[in-house]
Amino acid sequence: MPLTVHVVTLFPDYFESPLRVSLVRRAREEGQLVIRTHDPRDHGKGAHRQVDDAPFGGGPGMVMMVEPLARTLEPLAHTHRVFLTPSGAPLRQDTLDRFALMDEITLVCGRYEGIDQRVVDHYIDEEVSLGDFVLLGGEVAAATIIEGVARLLPGVVGNPESTEHESFRSNELEEPQYTRPAEFNGWEVPDVLLSGDHGAIDRWRAEQRALRTQQRRPDLVPNRDADS
Repeated sequence: MPLTVHVVTLFPDYFESPLRVSLVRRAREEGQLVIRTHDPRDHGKGAHRQVDDAPFGGGPGMVMMVEPLARTLEPLAHTHRVFLTPSGAPLRQDTLDRFALMDEITLVCGRYEGIDQRVVDHYIDEEVSLGDFVLLGGEVAAATIIEGVARLLPGVVGNPESTEHESFRSNELEEPQYTRPAEFNGWEVPDVLLSGDHGAIDRWRAEQRALRTQQRRPDLVPNRDADS
């Protein structure tokens, strides 16, 4: 059974190009991934299909209205509905692993100052954030999740080990990678990688993962003092 991803967005055309390239296209062509977009404007108010209004209590910007979103999301109640927002839990590899095991998921892209909280309270199962920054809307986050999930689907990536031995699989960043030529502009590949000694190569890679993680992402390193 393919994974079906529903995307609730005011800008369906945003996804035309990103979803037609590379492994995402392959996953779709091979029937592993189905993408469906849903525009809340189809349930907007009046001739102009209004989907936003000024916030109660005053303040800058506009807020996406509850009714168009509710009408869009009600038929998707059988799916896992995810609101993409800076206020959500950080997106992690284990989040993508979990999504890849689902049959259907809905990604809700906010715009403007956000969406009416009643939508979140009654129609959303989970809130996810790309990080501690703000974008114009959730479309970039939705495309990120689709790509991150697509590569986990069976048969999409040519070598399954590519998704098993990479950054964040064991709270470590991936080690440096090299390929031919062995020397370029005087820059040489580490000798151990050319040695043919697989035990030594494995040890070097483990050391590099630990070093790179300690230098770049010390927050991923377990706090040994806390365990003592």
